[in-house]
Amino acid sequence: MKTSFAAVFSLAFFAACSSGDDIADAYGNFESTEVIVSAEATGRLLRFEVEEGQVLTENAIVGGIDSTQLHLRKAQLGANIKAVKSRVPEVNPQLAVIRQQIATQQKEKARIENLLKANAATPKQLDDINGAIALLEKQYASTASSLKTQVSGLSTETQPLEFQVAQVKDQLAQTRVVNPVNGTVLVKYVEAGEVVNYGKPLYKLADLRTMYLRAYIDGNQLSAVKTGQQVQVGIDQPDGTIRQMKGIVSWISPEAEFTPKTVQTRDERVRQVYALKVRVENDGSLKIGMPGEMRIEK
Repeated sequence: MKTSFAAVFSLAFFAACSSGDDIADAYGNFESTEVIVSAEATGRLLRFEVEEGQVLTENAIVGGIDSTQLHLRKAQLGANIKAVKSRVPEVNPQLAVIRQQIATQQKEKARIENLLKANAATPKQLDDINGAIALLEKQYASTASSLKTQVSGLSTETQPLEFQVAQVKDQLAQTRVVNPVNGTVLVKYVEAGEVVNYGKPLYKLADLRTMYLRAYIDGNQLSAVKTGQQVQVGIDQPDGTIRQMKGIVSWISPEAEFTPKTVQTRDERVRQVYALKVRVENDGSLKIGMPGEMRIEK
């Protein structure tokens, strides 16, 4: 109903004053892109450094939600991981013992081979030492395989715990209230000490450095306006004059905002109005809701 009223008012004004050169091509109100910042965790809001009218910078930490339980959960998971890793066998010392036994038998084999050449040893002694070396090598391979399986199994056991730790770290990061964009706080919804739930709005802000005049044009003006076009934006001054500012058409609605129930004649067809937005750099004089007008540069 507000859109229809604005459209009817604009059309009535156009119809009554279309012959004057000082008449604007469209009228509307200024608005800005507003962002509502909500809680990403549940708990007591221990710190909240936000005040209405305050200018906040992007990525500034402006509050914190109680994270005691998450820290305790992280400590518990760390203890569980430590307990699992304590069961990991020491591979190198166990294999080193067998490697030393093999080296000793290799030396004994060399000694027997020399004795055999001097006919001071028998072939059976050489066969026995070769059998002992082969047995130790099989034992080494079996022990290495068994230890590898144990280490792999314990690593698989710790992996889910490490994923849980990463999850808790992410949840801890979400307990910080981080301001997402540069802007001015418009509304503050909560106070420090309140218990907030996930998704609860905390405050609303908008970047007032850039404002948008939302205005309406009728159908016969539509062909004279396009996105990216520079236009003149006027605002009222205390002395009754109109201050002109430069603006850029940033958006034009593809559909009519207000259309009569029956559209038959040409006069009725041009009564359709289309919303548009004009981007204006704000020097501090523009406020949300302030009325303004737009003139198409000839």
